[in-house]
Parts: sequence; C-alpha cells; structure tokens
Amino acid sequence: MVNTAMLQEYIDKSGKKKQFLAEKLGLSRAGFRNKCIGATDFTSGEISVLCEELGVTRLTDKERIFFAPNVAENGDKGE
Repeated sequence: MVNTAMLQEYIDKSGKKKQFLAEKLGLSRAGFRNKCIGATDFTSGEISVLCEELGVTRLTDKERIFFAPNVAENGDKGE
C-alpha cells in the first residue's frame, strides 16, 4: 500500500507535474492517480523511475512510501 501523504510531499517538493510523472511511467493521468491512492500497485520498474524523478534516494523513504503496511507491521527491521 502506498503512503499517499509522503508520496505527495515528494511530488510537491520536486515541482514536477503529475501529468509529467504519469508520462514518464507510461501511464495515463488517471492510471497514475489510481496508483498514488493505492487503488492499484506500482510495479518495481515504476517505483524505480518515480524515485529517480522525485529524488527519493534513502531506502527507508522508499519503503515508507511504497510498502507502508509492511513497514508498519514489521517495524523497520528490513523484512
């Protein structure tokens, strides 16, 4: 599940438009929105591209954004 608030913070800080990010991922704006709100999952390739575009470099931030329930359930054990 996506941490929508944290993802939105990175999008806001980047100054990039959602339409631009959607195109980088090969998605429609609606498809990108569905992934951002957790209706559908990001693929590993999409996560990689999005992290590069948004400047998400810390593994812990990537985990908190894209794997929110796993981090919440397992703590920060790297599982």
